[in-house]
Amino acid sequence: MAATPSTMLPLGTQAPDFQLQDVVTGRILSLVEFSKNKLLLVMFICRHCPYVKHVQDQLAKIGLDYGTQNVGIIAISSNDAGNYPDDSPKSLKEMAETLHFNFPLCHDETQEVAKAYHAACTPEFYLFNENRKLVYRGQLDDSRPKNDIPVTGKDLRSALDAALAGKPPLSDQKPGIGCNIKWKPGNEPDYYIH
Repeated sequence: MAATPSTMLPLGTQAPDFQLQDVVTGRILSLVEFSKNKLLLVMFICRHCPYVKHVQDQLAKIGLDYGTQNVGIIAISSNDAGNYPDDSPKSLKEMAETLHFNFPLCHDETQEVAKAYHAACTPEFYLFNENRKLVYRGQLDDSRPKNDIPVTGKDLRSALDAALAGKPPLSDQKPGIGCNIKWKPGNEPDYYIH
């Protein structure tokens, strides 16, 4: 369980597009699917990571709480499914159904979407405004496995509430911490920290 920080993509970055298959419905999703939503939340998660397991119920709750507030939400797993079968599309589908996710969970087979977002760890969060400019990136909250801080989603929820209210991005944004994305051998991006 190597703790890896998120890369903290610069605020104002335009949301990179993607073409990914929802592991539950089989639909191919891209940015245009969320064009009617005021905000877009992109989450990089997986099934096997202890950091994600620690917060997965809160992720489902955020989906319920904000899915009705004009927030488009998509979760993406970019891990190498060959070496980490828990993160295969079939296993991810079981995860989404067990946790009753009301947002799509997609598998980034080529890992190109993770690279486009400079994703480094799971879980990692990116919130984009109505112009699809990045207004928040970083942690869910201060809770980590074994630190006894309750999982509340405080940081991400504050960012969502501020963006929905049309307020400027939060000034205090902390990097997320989690398991590093499991890159396919030879596919590690230049920003990958060994």
